[in-house]
Amino acid sequence: MNDLFHVILLGIIEGITEFLPISSTGHLLIAEKLGLGERSELFNVGIQAGAILAVTFIYWKRIWQLFTQWRDPVNRDYLLKLFVAFAITAALGFLVTHLGFKLPEAVTPVAWALVIGGVWMLGAERLAARQLDRSEVTWRVAILVGIAQIIAGVFPGTSRSAATIFTAMLAGTSNRAAATEFAFLVGIPTMYAATGYELLKVAKGGGVAHEDWTALAVGFVVSAIVAFVAVKWLLGYIRSHRFTPFAIYRIALGVALLLLMPAGA
Repeated sequence: MNDLFHVILLGIIEGITEFLPISSTGHLLIAEKLGLGERSELFNVGIQAGAILAVTFIYWKRIWQLFTQWRDPVNRDYLLKLFVAFAITAALGFLVTHLGFKLPEAVTPVAWALVIGGVWMLGAERLAARQLDRSEVTWRVAILVGIAQIIAGVFPGTSRSAATIFTAMLAGTSNRAAATEFAFLVGIPTMYAATGYELLKVAKGGGVAHEDWTALAVGFVVSAIVAFVAVKWLLGYIRSHRFTPFAIYRIALGVALLLLMPAGA
């Protein structure tokens, strides 16, 4: 029963943090260090997929429009840019995996990423505010967003949503809503692919029998429900507000972790 409670808490944390620009991977690592228990990589990626499912439902009309009206030059162009951004992330992700990269297990690098990312968000928000309001997603934006996704994946605490949204805003899509939509839509195939890859690894490694599938299913469902609410709120919030409070939260949390967590934890 205690473990089930921990799984539900992890699902809630993932659902809230996956799309808010505060880093879900970083928060999950912190939660595990604080006593919620270390989980498998499949569990962490799987509950992220739950959050992605929520966004898929939220954007289903937009996705349906893109695929059923692909003959429209505007929709076809947007689809191609989504594909290129995803392809760049996939190619770089394959390279990073092939080189044997592993996520850090210590909180300290996550704390620094939270602080640095928060400062960067404050600066990026100021720079984006000086630009003309542009909703167009250019090829430059698509390429840089694809790169930003893998950078966020390599450095936990960076936040995939923060990296992609602010990269898009600085690269030319200065409208927050437009930048957020592109960042979230690119995240859908990215996270589904990551989950599929982890499932294949578990299957090939003979770990299917050892995985706690009940915990994964509960975490997945909880994450999906909470993420649906969180994203709905965020999309309304950014219409008239900046991301500044999230940046301040990141900096405050990062500093607190650096001051309070034991060295090497």
